[in-house]
Amino acid sequence: MKYFNDNEIDMDLKTTNKLTEFSSISILKRDVFSEIHLGFFVNTPEIQIIRRIATASPWWSRPLAWCLLKREIHTLKKLKDVKGVPQLIAVDQQGLYRSWIEGTPLHLARPATPGFYRSAHKILQNLRRLGITHNDLAKPQNWLMTPEGNATFIDFQLASVHKDRGALYCYFAYEDFRHLIKQKNSFAPNLMTPTEQRILKQRSWPSNLWLATSKKIYNFFTRTVFNWSDGEGTGDRLQNQGPKIRKLLIKNNNIHDIAITLYSLPAKGVGLYMFVETNNLDEKAIRILLCGYKVELIQPVQILPRYADGNIRKDILQLIAMNQMIELDNLLIREPELADIIKPIVADRLNFTDRRLNEIEKNQ
Repeated sequence: MKYFNDNEIDMDLKTTNKLTEFSSISILKRDVFSEIHLGFFVNTPEIQIIRRIATASPWWSRPLAWCLLKREIHTLKKLKDVKGVPQLIAVDQQGLYRSWIEGTPLHLARPATPGFYRSAHKILQNLRRLGITHNDLAKPQNWLMTPEGNATFIDFQLASVHKDRGALYCYFAYEDFRHLIKQKNSFAPNLMTPTEQRILKQRSWPSNLWLATSKKIYNFFTRTVFNWSDGEGTGDRLQNQGPKIRKLLIKNNNIHDIAITLYSLPAKGVGLYMFVETNNLDEKAIRILLCGYKVELIQPVQILPRYADGNIRKDILQLIAMNQMIELDNLLIREPELADIIKPIVADRLNFTDRRLNEIEKNQ
């Protein structure tokens, strides 16, 4: 295992025996660049740790995965003792270990208090003081609201450490600040000042150029090379095809019940995620029974979670399909009697993206 000293700014790290074996509790996210595990070191099970594993990426994306990982490592080393960001603990030949921050993703927390945005601005000020820009604050998944109501930033794979405060730094710092304002406008528009409203309307020329040119290339690679899809119209499929799929499958004696929900595709749009209560059929056998109907993800389960009256707990299945593990953990704290049913479903879940559904996609 490798350990980072505060004065080390390159990848030449010394070995240490200070850290013991890491035990994974669950996989929070999986994409073509890494897997993110929540777990703990066996000698301190009371302290939760995040483990990013770059070697879990496919061979063809691994060089870029390591490039992104090294950017995050370099940035987190510079952010030692800075509040509101993860703290780097160690690295090894597979990836990194960093501190776990308790909090709710921005799009679920929907903060509407001035204190949250003041704390976010304070983090940006600390980043600026160190010459660091986050570069990915447009994603609500990279924001958390702590139980105390403060902001935290996570996922520094795209972050930059700037040696000088030139034009490039000024551009990225401006975009970080502008994205803070955009999030504020989305969740607390009543708190927006006239100056913030003016800044929000003033997109920089590099951003306009990106939208007009490079974003098309980006979309090509993410939706073809990385096999991401926009899945437009999936909401209509759920309404129009869902009852037909149910009627088709429920005739089979090996299928006791089914539940169909939406999940977010990695780049854009939504797909269908179907939970099938069966003791004998696997995914391949179920797909044969579909007779050509398209369902992106099919997960056979032994028992579906239900209310006392027998109705399926679609709220729970939606959290699993959307990979919202923090919210699911909170639900299990309130309803621990469901743990034996839910945990096997979570362990075999098929979606590991953290992308949220937006309102347009929900209503497609």
